[in-house]
Amino acid sequence: MTRTLTGRHVFAMFAGGFGVIIAVNLVLATQAVRTFPGLEVANSYVASQHFDRDRDAQTALGWQVEAHVDRGDVVLDIRDAAGPVQPDELHAVLGRATSVAEDVEPVFVFDGKVWRAPVVLGPGNWNIRLTATAPDGTPFRQRIVLHHKG
Repeated sequence: MTRTLTGRHVFAMFAGGFGVIIAVNLVLATQAVRTFPGLEVANSYVASQHFDRDRDAQTALGWQVEAHVDRGDVVLDIRDAAGPVQPDELHAVLGRATSVAEDVEPVFVFDGKVWRAPVVLGPGNWNIRLTATAPDGTPFRQRIVLHHKG
């Protein structure tokens, strides 16, 4: 017995297909809104007015930052042309690039050469959002990607 394709069948296929698409979009939109960490700045125009000046001041410091994991410690190596740098203030948030659920604020201690903080990390890509203040008061901000094999 052969079944004929009727208008009802075609409508059901289209409705089902679009229903799946709409359902997936709703799930993805809900997840995007739920995991959005928030605004970076309250007013982007005001922030943009200082961007070039702040970037030039930070570049003039000549700091180079590298990060790695060494025996359970996250190590930050901050250097300029003269050697290791010890900022007046240093703050970092360590977390995944895609979620704030695992964010931690490690307490870094300067050992004379590098900054160390004991942190338990799972394998994968991590971001260190570093803020520091140079001895002359210049703010320094950088995001450092840390690859940890676990």
